[in-house]
Amino acid sequence: MKKKDAIALIAAFLVLLIILILPNPDSLPLVGQRALAVLAFAVVLWVTEAVSYPVSAVMIVSLLAVLIGISPAIEDPGTIYGTSQGLSMAVEGFSSSAVLLVGGALVLATAMEITGLHKRIALYIMSKVGTKPGALVIGTIIVSFVLALFVPSATARAGTLVPILLGIVAAFGLAKQSKLAALLMITAVQSISIWNVGIKTAAAQNMVALGFMESAFGIDVTWGEWFLYAAPWAFIMSIVLYIVMVKLIKPNMSEIKEGVSITNQLKELGKISGKEWRLIIIAGLLLLFWSTEGVLHPLDSTTVTIVAVAIMLTPVIGIFSWKEVQRKVPWGTLIVFATGISLGIVLLATEGATWLSSNSFEILGVSSLPLVAMIAVLALFNILIHLGFASATSLASAFIPIVIALVGSMEPAAFNGPGLVLIMQFVISFGFLLPVSAPQNMLAYGTGTFTLKQFIKSGVPLTVIGYLLIILFSATYWQWVGLL
Repeated sequence: MKKKDAIALIAAFLVLLIILILPNPDSLPLVGQRALAVLAFAVVLWVTEAVSYPVSAVMIVSLLAVLIGISPAIEDPGTIYGTSQGLSMAVEGFSSSAVLLVGGALVLATAMEITGLHKRIALYIMSKVGTKPGALVIGTIIVSFVLALFVPSATARAGTLVPILLGIVAAFGLAKQSKLAALLMITAVQSISIWNVGIKTAAAQNMVALGFMESAFGIDVTWGEWFLYAAPWAFIMSIVLYIVMVKLIKPNMSEIKEGVSITNQLKELGKISGKEWRLIIIAGLLLLFWSTEGVLHPLDSTTVTIVAVAIMLTPVIGIFSWKEVQRKVPWGTLIVFATGISLGIVLLATEGATWLSSNSFEILGVSSLPLVAMIAVLALFNILIHLGFASATSLASAFIPIVIALVGSMEPAAFNGPGLVLIMQFVISFGFLLPVSAPQNMLAYGTGTFTLKQFIKSGVPLTVIGYLLIILFSATYWQWVGLL
């Protein structure tokens, strides 16, 4: 273990211990204080990345099980929860349907990788847009959008796009440090962040928020509803991204002469295989059922996804075997995801989130602000604390329960509380400012194709405009469509 990681791990345990031994406020149940101590411990680990996220998940579950188990019950302070009930609460997120949805979507992404269909889609789109730098930017944004429909991991989408873009740059005889490489690479990861907002199944952090909302409000947001709410914002931001990028980085050529190289890369893939055709049909039907959930049929997104996974695993008509799947699906991601939901549920159940909300946002007068002003303040706070988180999933696990508690403490008829929570989740996917703001940014930054200065120059206007659009949509469109 590196020295800085060891120091961070020690710091996490010190923070945990300090909060545990602090005097317990009368307005906060002891079990709530202990849940907040685990939250602080988790935040230090997540921000510093002292240990891997799956390892942090196991540590968080262990601490929750023990600390809840030895705590007095809220309903009957004369008894303790017991570690059996504590463990049940600590793993409650693992039973969330959102975890199954993410797991199914990760299997779909694995099918794309095994068949190479994601690469074929990306190259096909890039081959059709033309060879001028501006056209390649448009192609990159379109590819990000299309992949977001089927690949639920921003890192996986970046893993698809980055090698293709590097190949294109190399085929044109340009260096990795060329302006064209920087232009395309920054565009790719920024558009990935944009469509994390626009599409429900594009990012795991969206499922974290929906898991909390299902637990707190008993509601589910369908794929189509999410698209109705968020896609217009993402479409506008995609246009903004194009304008920002072509103004920010101008390659030294007006047109790339060897655009045929993209076509050559596509030809090297050969004809579409039978497995690819079957995956195209399955993915197309899956998207159709997702987008018409609650309109043409009663099947929810998770059920449809699990059925699709079953079909893909079925011999003869399927795509792959279980042995192929289990080697490639990032199971650690599911563990982290489920643990994040569990932590949020515990914070709400133990009243820790409610207490934290009342002693932070409400003391600042957030709850007394007009709705749009409240969203503006919460969104700004959200953007600022994101600077300390490399994982949007972790940020959602820490922040969304607090927002739910804030909403729960306010007049129910004042506005649609779940809508405000959903808007805050949109802002959590803002990963525009720094390379460390999102894993996909770091993946691209590791290629050496762009500088920190170039990324920040694109990130600042995207963040500012995205934030202003959140406020504008809150005052207009989201009220018109019933989100607020």
